[in-house]
Amino acid sequence: MALVLAFGIVLLISVSFSGVAARTVLSTALLFLVAGALIGDGGFGLVDIPHDGPFVTMLADVALFTVLFTDGQRVGLPALRKTWRPSGRALGLAMPLTMLGIAVPAHFLAGLDWPTAFLVGAILSPTDPVFAAAIVGRDDVPLRLRRLLNVESGLNDGLALPFVLVFLAVATHEDPHLATIGTELLLGLVLGVAVPAVVALAWRLPVLTAEPRLQALGPLAIGVILYAACDLTHANPYLAAFAAGSTIATIDPVVAERFEHLGDLLAETTKFAALLVFGALITPDRIADLTLGDWAVAVVAILLVRPAAMLLSLWRTRLSGRERSVAAWFGPKGFASVVYVLLVVQAGVPSGDHVFDLVAITIALSIVLHSSTDVPIAKALRVEPPDNLPAGGPQREEDHSSE
Repeated sequence: MALVLAFGIVLLISVSFSGVAARTVLSTALLFLVAGALIGDGGFGLVDIPHDGPFVTMLADVALFTVLFTDGQRVGLPALRKTWRPSGRALGLAMPLTMLGIAVPAHFLAGLDWPTAFLVGAILSPTDPVFAAAIVGRDDVPLRLRRLLNVESGLNDGLALPFVLVFLAVATHEDPHLATIGTELLLGLVLGVAVPAVVALAWRLPVLTAEPRLQALGPLAIGVILYAACDLTHANPYLAAFAAGSTIATIDPVVAERFEHLGDLLAETTKFAALLVFGALITPDRIADLTLGDWAVAVVAILLVRPAAMLLSLWRTRLSGRERSVAAWFGPKGFASVVYVLLVVQAGVPSGDHVFDLVAITIALSIVLHSSTDVPIAKALRVEPPDNLPAGGPQREEDHSSE
């Protein structure tokens, strides 16, 4: 109950100062991370949360699913068609380069063997622009830039999972079961499209009419059903979540718009809860065990690898130099990396604790840097921060610029 009380107090504080945070480098995400560190074993010891327990995995998994499902409803099929070139480059070129770029220093600087080093690269390759709300959630930021960041983060979480599972199997000297991984990936995509499509088409029947005040619960019900279906069938839930959101936005944009506000609130709530718990796992003892090489890996991954990989992948695209620079910088590490590193701990990898500490400090450093630079970057794009937190509405406006 102490954890619930702490969450309520920090949530109240973050809401009360959200207007200030939207104008300055103050970050609500960072507030929850620090609060978690204070109430955990490394702080006042108010809560004891084992990093290899099922509670942490479940919370991070639900938070990631919720964020992806909500983000998917901002990008319907027409938007995907318009942004497929830069997004394809980000996923097909920048993501593999990021894996490789992180694996090399993880081997030579952190002392990990090659399979484990590539495992770390796969874990840290997904991005989570939810921490860049001042950029992604504003209608007056260039639409193609928002679409690029949204699509990249929505798809690379699910696409990274097969690599994580393969390298995890190699690190533990087990059969990677490539056919099974491919089946789960395909099944997640199929469920993510089929379930909301069937429901959305059924809603067009005259007999099925929802009261306007209850329409927002329709997508929520789809999300709950889809999450459970993925768990029962072992389908990839992250591709399913983003695909489902995009399918709803394509077939029934009115319902997606009605769900917008509720979805944003659910995503924010689960995100903050996961950050609070994650912060409690970062203790001074774990930080003290990190070597200078470990810190160097975290810094290189954030400041060098991601920007270089993204700039190279976006070379000779129609995005302006400023847009490419913003896209290259905003590659924060988020919930996918948390979920994946917990898989490593539970799998009993020989250097599992070392991997967890390395990934945890990289995520924490990323949250600090990216969540506190979104407003300055927004100002650099000549966007004035709002009086309240951005709603991040569905992106249905016309984009007349070519990709």
